[in-house]
Formats: sequence, structure tokens, C-alpha cells
Amino acid sequence: MNSLQPLVSVIDVHKSFITNGNKVDVLQGVSLEIHRGEMVAVVGASGVGKSTLLHVLGTLERPDSGQVLYEGKNVFAYDDERLAFFRNETIGFVFQFHHLLPEFNALENTMMPVLIKGLNPKDASERAEAILVRVGLKDRLRHKAGELSGGEQQRVAVARSLALKPSILLADEPTGNLDAKTGETIHDLLISLNRDEGVTAVVVTHNMKLAERLSRQVTLIDGKVAPVN
Repeated sequence: MNSLQPLVSVIDVHKSFITNGNKVDVLQGVSLEIHRGEMVAVVGASGVGKSTLLHVLGTLERPDSGQVLYEGKNVFAYDDERLAFFRNETIGFVFQFHHLLPEFNALENTMMPVLIKGLNPKDASERAEAILVRVGLKDRLRHKAGELSGGEQQRVAVARSLALKPSILLADEPTGNLDAKTGETIHDLLISLNRDEGVTAVVVTHNMKLAERLSRQVTLIDGKVAPVN
């Protein structure tokens, strides 16, 4: 059930970039709310700003104007150091490419953000193992990234993103590099994590089959959220 206060409020966000000396307006007044426990699909044609919106939501990019509130707090009022701390504490990321460290195994890759935070190795290992078991990799803990299938690698990436128990998971085309059957297993995993663990997620996707399975769709057109019919 949604709480009265949104987990995230995006208010009139604008973002532009300079490309070849020309200003390109990517986000042109985006406003939306995300409530705890929701799974929101962000859809739209290529180049409309879906990934840029996700990067602003994830505090990886500062907007030119507008606000992003997490539980009512304007996070872009923070300086870079405080913003980085907030990001690490609050937000989990899954990208199209898994970005696993090849010299480490699944358990070590999943432990990494927990160790960076400063938890002791025993607690980090126990937390990482529990998450890997949850995503179906109980028998693959000691396998290095190159010894895992594409779907297994992406499962490790999902586990790693959840290792610090973030408030929200942001996924950018999480199955775009996988075949259809393997991608479907990742879709099932994300949906089960939402259903069973209450994970809040925003998923940028071109896959309308996935988008239709999520609790809500947000369509971007020309840098703005399209009105709901």
C-alpha cells in the first residue's frame, strides 16, 4: 500500500547537454511521483530522455533546474560528498551491462559495496550469500564472472544492487543485453523481489511485455511525461 508521502517526487526537472557545440534539451519539465513498493516502467522512443531521467533519479546527474525529493528532502541541495553518501545508502543500480569485476567470484562481487561501506567481512559475506541464494545462485557463489552465463551475471548484478538494502532500485534496460528467454527470467526475478520483499523499482525499458507486467507505466515524449489517458 502506498504511503501518503511519495518515496520520490520529481518536480519540473529540466536537463540539457551540449553536443557538438549545440544545446540539446533532454528533459523539459518532468514531474512524477514514485511511492514505496511500486514498480514503475519508464518507456518511450529512443532519445526521449529515459536514461537521463534515471540518472537524475539516481543522483548521478544534477538537473539544470527543478527538484528531486526523497521522502520530502531535496537531495540536490546536498554537496557532492553528502550526495554520494546518500546515493550509496539509498539507491541500487542495475544497468544493461553487469559491470562485474572479472577477478572476483559472485560472492565477492556482491560483497563489494558492503565492504566499501565498512561492514566487517564476515557480516558482508553472510549478507551477500543470503541475497545470492534469494536470486537463485546458491550453487554459483564461488564461480568467477566469466564462469557464469549472461543471465547469472545479471542476477549477481541485481544481488549486488540490493546488498546495502536500498530504498529504491533503478534499472536501465536490465535485460537489453540478454536473449529473450534469459531476459524473461530476470523480469520474473525483479517482479518476485517486488512482490516478496517489497522492493521499489524504476525500470527503463523498450520491452513493452515487461512494462505491462509492472504496476505502472510512465511514458516520456519530447522530454516530458505524457499525460495518462
